[in-house]
Amino acid sequence: MSVQELVHRFESDELRLGSQLIVYPSQTAFFVKGGKILDEFTSGTYTIKSENIPLLGRVVNIPFNGETPFKAEVWFVNHISILNNKWGTMTPIQVEDPKYDVIVPVRAYGQYGFHVENPRLFLEKLVGNMSSIETSNVVDYFKGVLLSKLTNIVYDALKQAGQSVLTISSQVECLSEYSQSRLSQDFANYGIGLELFNIISISVKEDDPSYIRLKEAKDAKARINVIGKDDYQMSRSFDVLEKAAGNHGGMAGAGMGIGAGIEMGRVAATLASNVMNVQSQETPPPLPTEKNYYLAISGQQQGPFAKDEVEQKYEDHIINDDTLVWTKGMRQWQRLSDCPDFDYLTTNCPPPIPTI
Repeated sequence: MSVQELVHRFESDELRLGSQLIVYPSQTAFFVKGGKILDEFTSGTYTIKSENIPLLGRVVNIPFNGETPFKAEVWFVNHISILNNKWGTMTPIQVEDPKYDVIVPVRAYGQYGFHVENPRLFLEKLVGNMSSIETSNVVDYFKGVLLSKLTNIVYDALKQAGQSVLTISSQVECLSEYSQSRLSQDFANYGIGLELFNIISISVKEDDPSYIRLKEAKDAKARINVIGKDDYQMSRSFDVLEKAAGNHGGMAGAGMGIGAGIEMGRVAATLASNVMNVQSQETPPPLPTEKNYYLAISGQQQGPFAKDEVEQKYEDHIINDDTLVWTKGMRQWQRLSDCPDFDYLTTNCPPPIPTI
């Protein structure tokens, strides 16, 4: 048998009682007849006698006191350790980050070692009727097993360690040990002992969009831990407001451009208002100050007008819901119907009855 050959079948028509069987160290030999394993021999030299293999006499029906040759198969199984077996992810495996719930493509490669631990089970499960099986056959078979299970293994290992994919390159040793413990049973099911399983490298491309989202999620969580959840929500609300307001400038594109940006600003402003209301439940608001408003009428800027003057123009149908309005503190012109100061004008429902 060659070093890479794990199983070799020797078939002969010249076997007879008295023949010698030599089994070398790190080998096991099996007598096989009619697809049945009759007996096995560990390392040593054996003279074939009926008492060596009691089943053989009944199966073969040896005539003439064993002087007539008979046909049987002898299978030799190699137990040596095969240590330098490479594995790798040709395409990235999709691993969900256990801390931030972002799926990230991960690449990895390494090596593993194995030996045939249960030769009888190995023959029954993997060899079948093949006359020979080599290391490459086993490696090819378990390549799919490794890659199919590695995704869950990496996720579970990181979760148990309380780690993120962001720190995955520093977890090589513990990932290797955990992977070996998880994969050992899959090899043992076929009579193979997994001696080692090493992850040489495991990494994520830093310019991958999902990796960038993962870093943003980590940064957001860090900010929440520092400034608190409510302050963080308010900060994010104002960020959205600023971006929405900056998407369209001045009066250019007043019909379509401003309308597209205003809705985002309005939603963000509502969110920010809600957060601020929660934070200021026990603090009275400042006294209201008189505001002046500018209106865009017939394409011309007019004003400033007091709030009651704007209301009167609306009642006199000089302006309508689509008239653009601006006041100090607003980044962009808004439609009258989108301005919180005048939303009661454009609704069909009466305002709530004031409390005394």
